[in-house]
Amino acid sequence: MQSEASLQQRLVDVGVEIVLTEGVSSVGLREIARRAGVSHGAPRRYFSTHQALLSAIARRGFADLAERFAEAAGDAPSPVAQLRSLAGAYVRYAQERPGMFELMFRHDLLRGQALAAGQPQLREASMPLFGRIVDLISRSRKRESGRGDVPAEVTAVALWTNVHGLAQLWGWGSVGLALGDDSAQADDRLDALVTAIIDAHLGGADT
Repeated sequence: MQSEASLQQRLVDVGVEIVLTEGVSSVGLREIARRAGVSHGAPRRYFSTHQALLSAIARRGFADLAERFAEAAGDAPSPVAQLRSLAGAYVRYAQERPGMFELMFRHDLLRGQALAAGQPQLREASMPLFGRIVDLISRSRKRESGRGDVPAEVTAVALWTNVHGLAQLWGWGSVGLALGDDSAQADDRLDALVTAIIDAHLGGADT
């Protein structure tokens, strides 16, 4: 017989699987209960609302992205090089897991539901990743001049929105249409676009 904790994790596991294979719109408490082989009311013991369940699933996505960030930035020699690596990992994550990527940033769905059933707030998973970007930007500016008038947090948000927009447009095929559809050059083009975004915000300096 499953323990309460293992059943809760099983429900989240099933939710993650549905998001990855079928998208956010296919996730529902009853469908997760059916696939997990439990009564349709069982998920309500752990997730008082549909949004609370989606928040738990999204936390898995942020944990996965954090691992990819750690791996991507491991050998980068400078803060700017790390930012390039992280941005590339971010866009590739969006390519590989579009359903999860969509869910993770749907705060209109997730806001206010994170504390349901004693779950930690979603920001506890997402904000450390943003904080890392802010820290890298601050470190990259130490030897620069003329950029101190813009707070690192503002630059981080601007950089994030650019990279997120690239990820979305790339996934929709708009970038390939604009540049010419050549899948053999896709990775090189992606790296060049990421570099252009980082350089636009940080001046291309590797300090």
